[in-house]
Order: sequence, then C-alpha cells, then structure tokens
Amino acid sequence: MVGFTVPAEVSVFLLDIEGTTTPITFVKDILFPYIRENIRDYLDTHWEEEECQQDVGLLRKQAEEDSHMEGVVPIPLETRDGEEEVERVIQAVIDNVLWQMSLDRKTTALKQLQGHMWRAAYENGCLKGEFFKDVVPAVKKWKEAGRKVYIYSSGSVEAQKLLFGNSTEGDILELFDGHFDTKIGPKVNSESYQRIAASIGCATNNILFLTDVTQEADAAEEAEMHVAIVIRPGNAGLTDDEKSYYRLITSFSELFLPPSA
Repeated sequence: MVGFTVPAEVSVFLLDIEGTTTPITFVKDILFPYIRENIRDYLDTHWEEEECQQDVGLLRKQAEEDSHMEGVVPIPLETRDGEEEVERVIQAVIDNVLWQMSLDRKTTALKQLQGHMWRAAYENGCLKGEFFKDVVPAVKKWKEAGRKVYIYSSGSVEAQKLLFGNSTEGDILELFDGHFDTKIGPKVNSESYQRIAASIGCATNNILFLTDVTQEADAAEEAEMHVAIVIRPGNAGLTDDEKSYYRLITSFSELFLPPSA
C-alpha cells in the first residue's frame, strides 16, 4: 500500500468507526459483550427512570414493526402492578435486545439503549474508547491544514461522543466537527451521503469517505463522494476485483494532502 494524494477539492473527511478508526475487536469483544452481560442489571437499576422507559417504548415499537420476522420477541405493556409484571416485561426487553444483537440489527431503538448503557459504563470508568495509533495524529494534521472531520457510524451519535470523549487518548471530541448516525439514513443508501453533504453545507465531491465496508463505499461513490477502503487487522477480506477497483489504505498516514496553493 503506497497511499494516495487526497483530491484537491476535498475539504471534508468523513470517517466510519468500527474497522476504520477503531479495532473491530473493541466493538465485538468489549462493547457488545458488555451489553449482553450487563443489560439485566442496567434495566433493574434504571427501570423507573424516564429515559429507560423511553428506550423501552422505542424497543416495543420496533418489535411491532418486526412482527413479521422469525424469532421476534414482542414487548408487552405493563398491565398491572407488581414485581412479577415488571420482571415479565424486563425479560421480554432482554430477549428482544439479545435477538436483535444476534442478527446484528442496526435499529435506532437498539442503538439508543446500547448508547445509554455505554454512557453509564464510560462515566464509571468501566470502558475506554480505543483507536488505531495512526488515527489521532492524522486527524490533527488534517485539522491543522484546515480540513473538517466528521463521523458517520451505525452507532448512535451519543455512543460516538462517548467513545471519543472517554478514550485511551483522552477526550478527543474537539477534533471532530460533527457526528452522523443512521437517523440521517442507512449507510448503504446513497441518499444518506447526499443528506450528510447537505447538512455539512458542501458538495458530495468535497468529501472523502473512509470505511472498511464495500457496500458503504459503493453507496457513497454513487452519491459522488470520494472513497477509500481501510484495511485493518480483523476486517473482512476483499476480493481481487475489489482490491483492484477501490483506493486502499492500511493507515491514515497513507493519505497525503495536496500542496497548498
């Protein structure tokens, strides 16, 4: 990998997180297991709080929308008082969340609850965000050169901010100009990238999108963004055709800014 010079018209870097800035192992082996292992304690502790009930309401609505799917776990309303009734609903929430996670769902309802659980874990020091060593130096370099840097991830904006605000590199939130999640649209839809450009206030071809997922790269390219695939340890392999088609980098340090005019 020899890298490439960033096109002169690019003024914005748009970054994926999992497999791009952050090792997949951090998400797969730390963040997701934390949810599975702690969801009961979290719900028992926060059940009466308004935020938790809003999360449950969103999950219930999602379960109704998923009613046609095999294995879906409906979440009943609490129809009577008592510990047994609360336990019945809590168990349904747990089963629904674990079912969604088993399918690697990206629903807003699931991501919101996960984000709130991770917030509590970051705040009490149980979790710290992890990044590849090349990420922070490169982002600082881009910022110093006057470029803007945004994040687009399937994880909620809140979860993104927690990751960057409570990391092994310290609080690096100030390095980023904004965050997008699937509320702007699915990452495999080209319209999502058009909306992101409109929200930033630039043309799509002013943006370079870095991701490890070819379907996302295709959607961004369809929207006329510049794209590069990031090859990291643990990421899915690419076909020979994909390797020859996409711009590939193994480190952000392989992106070279054009000489100043």
